[in-house]
Amino acid sequence: MIESRSDREQIEDGMLAPFAARSAASRGRVHPEVRASRRVAFQRDCDRIVNSKCFRRLEYKTQVFVIGTQDHYRTRLTHTMEMTQVARTLARALRVNEDLAAAISLAHDIGHSPFGHSGERALNELMGDHGGFDHNLQSLRWVEMLEEDYPGFNGLNLTWEVRAGLRKHVSRDPGAELDGHPVGPWQMVEGQIADVADDIAYQAHDAEDGLEAGLITLDQLRDMELWRRAEERVTALHPACEGQRLASATIRMLFTLQVEDVLEVAEQNLQAWNPASISDVMNAPDRLVAFSPAFQDMLAPYRRFLFNEMYFHPAVSAAGDEAVRLMTRLFEHYLEHPDDLGHKARRRLETEGLHRTVCDYVAGCTDRFALEECRTYGLTT
Repeated sequence: MIESRSDREQIEDGMLAPFAARSAASRGRVHPEVRASRRVAFQRDCDRIVNSKCFRRLEYKTQVFVIGTQDHYRTRLTHTMEMTQVARTLARALRVNEDLAAAISLAHDIGHSPFGHSGERALNELMGDHGGFDHNLQSLRWVEMLEEDYPGFNGLNLTWEVRAGLRKHVSRDPGAELDGHPVGPWQMVEGQIADVADDIAYQAHDAEDGLEAGLITLDQLRDMELWRRAEERVTALHPACEGQRLASATIRMLFTLQVEDVLEVAEQNLQAWNPASISDVMNAPDRLVAFSPAFQDMLAPYRRFLFNEMYFHPAVSAAGDEAVRLMTRLFEHYLEHPDDLGHKARRRLETEGLHRTVCDYVAGCTDRFALEECRTYGLTT
């Protein structure tokens, strides 16, 4: 017999922890819709995000290395997919809602600017007198307003729980609410999972890209306890493993070590606090899902190393600086020539104002499209 939505909702209710979000108990959508016959609410959210234009553009947005420099480097899309898989692993282990954790993860970066964090910093400076720019808040703008593919409303009309999960930067603000309901002081478990899954993913995969690019070496990584611990576990399992296979296996083990630590902390917190509802989690003494203090101490020098030797490496900085220079010129060009904006953006000029409309448009550009626009308008010289 084919499973219905209500069948799946009953399965959720029976298998999930008492503090997990349940599709059937969702606070719903801003614009009421007929519920799907087969898909539960958060599964439907995942599908909407994956099928959106703003999600597809992540394929051509920089993670660390500017798109096109090498086929195997991570992009915003591949980072998002790896992060989502980590989130699903954590959610399943903690018996909370996998679909909700996945939906938050899938949408978390869709507001990111082209050219990575360098592009984000540049947009924030360009918008300094006009409200600034933050890619987390920009993701909300896409799912709540900017996407225009559905009849009857703008945005994706996602459930309250997904939209709340995307508000991690405001959840700690005193009295923070969404549609009259609190979103903090701590997020629901699924939101906390997405947050830590983001860190787990980039802390593992960025090192692999750095090795492949030749910016860092195995000898440098072996100076750090985190890497040594991961490599030692690999060699204990596979004594003959060496070279590229050993490096790749160690990267995968970095994922495992981080997941194990987070789950151990969560288990300890669950035993100590015994939350019986989402509200109990949101008002707990601390985050339920986090790294242990000892693991954070081990992560700190590793993260500093990635920042110093990779993210701010002269080769990466030079490529990023040139891309940002062109993006800045493109932003200024659109301010002077708003008729060159896309037709959907031009319709928002009256309601959103010139600077915010240009910011939305540039932030939505892929690396490739931004560079093409610069060439079109003679901004590359």
